[in-house]
Amino acid sequence: MNKLTKVGCSALCGSLAAISAANAGDLTATGSAHMTFMSMGDDTTGNPVGMQSNVTFNGSGELDNGWTFGLSIANKDGNAFSASNIEIGMGGLGSLNFDGGDSSNGIAAYDNVMPTAWEEAHGAGLSGGVRTVVGSGASNNVQYTTPTVLGTTLKVTYAHDYGTTDTTDKSTGTTEDKYGRSYDATIKVNPSMGTEILSGLNLYAGGSVIEVYDNEITSGEDAYQAVGAITYALGPVEIGWMVSGEYDGDEGMVASGAATAKYHTYKNSAFGIAFNVNDDFSVSYGMYDSRKAGYTTSDLQSGPETRIVEVVSWQAAYTMGGASVRLADVQVDNASWSAGADRSATIVSLGLAF
Repeated sequence: MNKLTKVGCSALCGSLAAISAANAGDLTATGSAHMTFMSMGDDTTGNPVGMQSNVTFNGSGELDNGWTFGLSIANKDGNAFSASNIEIGMGGLGSLNFDGGDSSNGIAAYDNVMPTAWEEAHGAGLSGGVRTVVGSGASNNVQYTTPTVLGTTLKVTYAHDYGTTDTTDKSTGTTEDKYGRSYDATIKVNPSMGTEILSGLNLYAGGSVIEVYDNEITSGEDAYQAVGAITYALGPVEIGWMVSGEYDGDEGMVASGAATAKYHTYKNSAFGIAFNVNDDFSVSYGMYDSRKAGYTTSDLQSGPETRIVEVVSWQAAYTMGGASVRLADVQVDNASWSAGADRSATIVSLGLAF
């Protein structure tokens, strides 16, 4: 009798040990501080000094079958929640990512992949009001990623209610607008074919369909977004070019009388080149054009200055261990599609990682 009891206890302990191992994982914290000095050219600068702090928690673990799981939670200034995602790696079956708030899934991941020393041409502090594509990245979404085969990776992203973000567990969320579900598909190809000369070549493409409710209030058509890009790195030089576009579906709303005349299509193009002087110092040049098109009542409504925004940025970055010093000079023509609204800015940045 006692012997049977001991066997039972041993089996139970073994089961508990297995459960403990299955639930074991690691949680780490990383952070950064970012300080900038920004001069706005002819505009009134006011206080030119800015600061941002970031803390990110990363959790990881492994299941008995070899699958992995990971959690990332990003907090920005004032320890305010910013975004989170859960990643489940399924080995040869690919991976699933459940994303909320960080706009890193779907075609949003490829909205601008141009090489740069620091930031996108429109991302260093003076955006000019350009239009970019975001697709399902604007929403709580689920993304499936295939294993990489012959340098090719496919991703499919789904959002149940476009625009809804940060829905907590045991709850639902809705945007209460005209949008419904959205679907993204992207592809990245590194066609190196085992050669060194092609190892730095990357091709990107993606598209998004966003459903629009068709009723007596919003008779819009479905919205569409697309992006395509190519980058190539050889030695210390990397160069890239991309195009993207968006049709917002409002042409149908205008035709039905549910909206006033407006532009319904946006076309973007970008170019970038970066040069790594050495392991610590790099410089870059980038430009980004954003154009309005497809006015709903006439092919010509205004001059070209009100239909195109152009951003040009020269940048340099120097890294010293966990510290980075960055400099950007940004010029914008026709900011926010306003003729003659030319602006400029010089931004000096100090980034600290810990």
